[in-house]
Amino acid sequence: MLTYELKKAPGVPLYEALYRCIRQDILCGNLKPGEKLPSKRALAEHLEIGKITVEAAYAQLLDQGYICSREKVGFFVEAVERPEPAPPQPPAAKTPETSSAPVLDLTINGTGHFPFSVWSRLQREVILDYDRQLLLPLPNQGIPELRRAIADHLAAFRGMTIDPENILIGAGTDFLYNLLIQLLGRGKNYAVEEPGYGKIRQIYAAGGVTCISVPMDSRGVIPEALGDAQVLHISPSHHFPTGLVTPLSRRQELLSWAGKTNWIIEDDYDSEFRFASHPLPALQSLSPERVIYINSFSKSLAPSIRISYAVLPGQLMEQFRCRLGFYSCTVPSFEQYTLARFLSRGHFEKHINRMRRFYQKRRNLVIDALSRCAAADKLTILEQDAGLHFLLQVDTQWTDEQLTQWLLSLGIRVQALSSFYHATDPGELHCLVVNYSGLEEPRLEAALQKLEQAMT
Repeated sequence: MLTYELKKAPGVPLYEALYRCIRQDILCGNLKPGEKLPSKRALAEHLEIGKITVEAAYAQLLDQGYICSREKVGFFVEAVERPEPAPPQPPAAKTPETSSAPVLDLTINGTGHFPFSVWSRLQREVILDYDRQLLLPLPNQGIPELRRAIADHLAAFRGMTIDPENILIGAGTDFLYNLLIQLLGRGKNYAVEEPGYGKIRQIYAAGGVTCISVPMDSRGVIPEALGDAQVLHISPSHHFPTGLVTPLSRRQELLSWAGKTNWIIEDDYDSEFRFASHPLPALQSLSPERVIYINSFSKSLAPSIRISYAVLPGQLMEQFRCRLGFYSCTVPSFEQYTLARFLSRGHFEKHINRMRRFYQKRRNLVIDALSRCAAADKLTILEQDAGLHFLLQVDTQWTDEQLTQWLLSLGIRVQALSSFYHATDPGELHCLVVNYSGLEEPRLEAALQKLEQAMT
């Protein structure tokens, strides 16, 4: 029986880790051509993981020709060419860092400067003003005050004309995605961006829908590649992890694809943090009857603020009320009333403006430090206006895995762009995704000093 120690890594789904382990065994000859693999159920029970995880890993191996399937018999290893000998291993760092807490973690989101004083003052007001009313049941769409405040915010910031009655409040986008699966139907094919944020496809897979990975070019999702998809999940204002912004011409092509029967889910999660320009008009404002707009306050305020919202087309909201109106609102009234006042009194706008300046200064500090480090001649910074992260191209012969593991040995945790590909193998891109929003500035210099010591 195949035995692997599967460890969750940031940005790498469990099925991807299993796929890589089996592929490595095939390439190394540990699994011989013609050898039968364990059944999906048996392997899932043996590794103590879900059967869906094994199914996804086997499907990826099948698509890429590493295994074949024989009906009512099982899965068997295919004969594949062995890879070329691996390039020389990275030099051992002089001061390896193997603890679980790296010197510098460039994979986590930060909380910035949360406005505690304003937030706590508003909370006290809410308690005094609403008292026992805070204990009463809530409208399932969320309190009217918050929905009106969000509609006003979208009008001012995104130029969107929204009826507050079409806004649905939920505790995090995960909850909203699951509602959309029930609303749009599990029988549809859902398209997601490739590369893309792995958690989105995990949610759709767990919801029991067919998930299609759609390739991207320099303008975003390629409409011709949508194939049999009926729902498209897209981040046109700021794609993660590439930072691409979908231009107006491509947006119009995608809206043309949506037509009168298909749906687009517009994830606008990071549109507030652009430094050089204002975001393009939201897709929802161009086609309010075919686009579902989703956003969250988790990125702009703090990860623990689990308040997200969806703007549904009128017909979908009617369906929600008829078919799913039994769901209760998942955000406490106390937090909703507080956020409503935070928005309506202009505190959110001031906070965003302050955080833009803060993050732009931090980004410039990171870029300046990289330009002065010993490896500067091997580094190229890409997508500098990509919100709270940028891409770092590295001139190296090492594989992406070797590069990230070597940096981790120095106490620098960072993800490779290639780890965000899920259905295709992009090869060695030698490109890192640098998320600086959670960076502690004193740790940056310490990490770069370790890097320079290891290279001398």
